[in-house]
Amino acid sequence: MPKPDIHPTWYPDAKVICNGEVVMTTGSTQPEIHVDVWSGNHPFYTGTQKILDTEGRVDRFMRKYGMGGADGATAAKKATPNPAAEAPEVVSAEPTAVEA
Repeated sequence: MPKPDIHPTWYPDAKVICNGEVVMTTGSTQPEIHVDVWSGNHPFYTGTQKILDTEGRVDRFMRKYGMGGADGATAAKKATPNPAAEAPEVVSAEPTAVEA
């Protein structure tokens, strides 16, 4: 049995407020929760997220693994040999008869 008068007050309809407007209600020990970011204005969820290229890391990755633009295409050609150019010639020989 829990001890009386030690638990905080539970607010089943606590308001979550972002930029001055109520965005949702939830249960909480506080009647109002003020947030700066929620899923309705976060760039990841709204589709406005941008990939930041810090110190050219994306370009370096693309060059290293031969992906992307013109530089990547030439690197991919150099890395992949032409199998037809290096294939040995196949000489067909007549099967020999086995003497019994």
